[in-house]
Amino acid sequence: YAKLQGLFRTDATPDPEFTDTIDLDLSTVRPSIAGPKRPQDRVPLDDSKTMFKEALQAELERAGTLAGKATLNRATAVSAVPQISVAALPETQEEQADKHEAIPVEMNGQKFGLQHGAVVIAAITSCTNTSNPSVMLAAGLLARNAVAKGLSSKPWVKTSLAPGSKVVRDYFEHANVLGSLEALGFNIVGYGCTTCIGNSGPLPEPVAEAIESGKLIVSAVLSGNRNFEGRINPLTRFNYLASPPLVVAYALAGRMDIDFNSEPVGVGKDGPVFLRDIWPAPKDVEDEILRSVKAEMFKTQYANVFTGDESWRGLPIPEGDLYAWDQSSTYVKNPPFFEGMTMTPPGIRPVIGAKALAMLGDSITTDHISPAGSIPAASPAGKWLIEQGVKTTEFNSYGARRGNHEVMMRGTFANIRLRNELAPGTEGGWTATQPGAEAVSIYDASMEYQKNGVPLMIIAGKEYGTGSSRDWAAKGTLLLGVRAVIAESFERIHRSNLVGMGVLPLEFTDGQTRQSLELTGFETFDIDGMNEAVKPRSVLTVRATAANGSVKKFQVRSRIDTPEEMSYYRNGGILPYVLRQMMRA
Repeated sequence: YAKLQGLFRTDATPDPEFTDTIDLDLSTVRPSIAGPKRPQDRVPLDDSKTMFKEALQAELERAGTLAGKATLNRATAVSAVPQISVAALPETQEEQADKHEAIPVEMNGQKFGLQHGAVVIAAITSCTNTSNPSVMLAAGLLARNAVAKGLSSKPWVKTSLAPGSKVVRDYFEHANVLGSLEALGFNIVGYGCTTCIGNSGPLPEPVAEAIESGKLIVSAVLSGNRNFEGRINPLTRFNYLASPPLVVAYALAGRMDIDFNSEPVGVGKDGPVFLRDIWPAPKDVEDEILRSVKAEMFKTQYANVFTGDESWRGLPIPEGDLYAWDQSSTYVKNPPFFEGMTMTPPGIRPVIGAKALAMLGDSITTDHISPAGSIPAASPAGKWLIEQGVKTTEFNSYGARRGNHEVMMRGTFANIRLRNELAPGTEGGWTATQPGAEAVSIYDASMEYQKNGVPLMIIAGKEYGTGSSRDWAAKGTLLLGVRAVIAESFERIHRSNLVGMGVLPLEFTDGQTRQSLELTGFETFDIDGMNEAVKPRSVLTVRATAANGSVKKFQVRSRIDTPEEMSYYRNGGILPYVLRQMMRA
């Protein structure tokens, strides 16, 4: 196939002509991590300490907890075991002045202080990085070298290893590094999505209590793909992406405020140990790959991959052409997407008298819109589960319950780090229906608006819907009664998903924003021009009427981009469109 397509290349193949070429000087490539809140925020490792301090100060100022100079804080272990904290080493006067009093913690017979910047989660995870033998064996060799030097992970760091394939365990065992990883706490907890999707599990209770009582800004370091706010763990405000060997290094250090070039990762049996002392040489990694990674491992593990284990094979398989809905299930429910559907498409309905459910800033991710991690007991979704008799210990996660629209619609815009400008001073899934009103949950406000027949809108900044292509970010938006989203720009896939669910994506034009238009978000909105004659990417007029009767008009561009998408929208979304097509066939 590749040869027929002209894609197969050998040494004899003529050099192809490309539309664009990129020249990269490999000597300029620098080791990096990413964070603390977005995967595109690259942090050169050499600058990580400085950039962490800057990010910490900004976060403290934003959170309103800064008293005087923002501090560089670190976790300090004081224990009877033979482990000396890096914080006990000589410091500069600036570092001494920068430190805050630690929150004392006692756990498993050890006493230590926890402060801003502590790394409390170190996870080798993600199907992406764990399918790369080079970085995985580098992590294993680094762990082996660290153990040989007498190092151990800091006691406040929750460590885990979750390969995407059982083959990883095979070559770890063959390379004799699994024991070293386990000695540092990197035990295999499973094969699949764990910390990278928010399934880290709770932190140890003493650590969690210290973070909450001290309002500490602590970090997770993981080898995942995404680190959006609220995704990894409710208690880690900072989350950094790093290679597997660097995850091990940060577990040894236990803190983000470290310069690996000039500061040791810990103190071993013979004194301070620097990262360069334990980092494996490229040739060592290459030799171990040749020695330990065998094709037979893959063949053996994947020969019966679809057979499953005894539990999988024991699942009951219902018969019949139609799914047998279990009315008592809290995991899978019949969704309402086809309720009231007729063979005649509803056409394009005007948006009149709409209210804003939320007014949001830039880079609102699909994790902000539809979180996939843990379900807080006090959240609308948590309360619903409790009403169904589900114990809090059995909540599982939003991701695990994505077959239940009752949970997912209550979880929409319920990210614990969401900041809605309609409810200033709050963080989480809160909104207000008028200026100065008491904040209510976005879900409760939505239900009240829908009961009164009020259509809803979302107003946002740039890059709305960035991140995972999460279908529930669009489905949940629809179920909350949102008819349109006005943003400065959209992420490509989420824009398409909104159209697919019958929600109208609109972009501000001429460089206008919610700020430049001085929108409060409490206006009543009418969208003029949405009728059967509208075409893809049409320019429409929005009328925003304030409580005092004053009116602001501004133009927006419809981001229904193609005639096909227009057909979906006329049908109320792609689901009723497809069903009507099937019923006509």
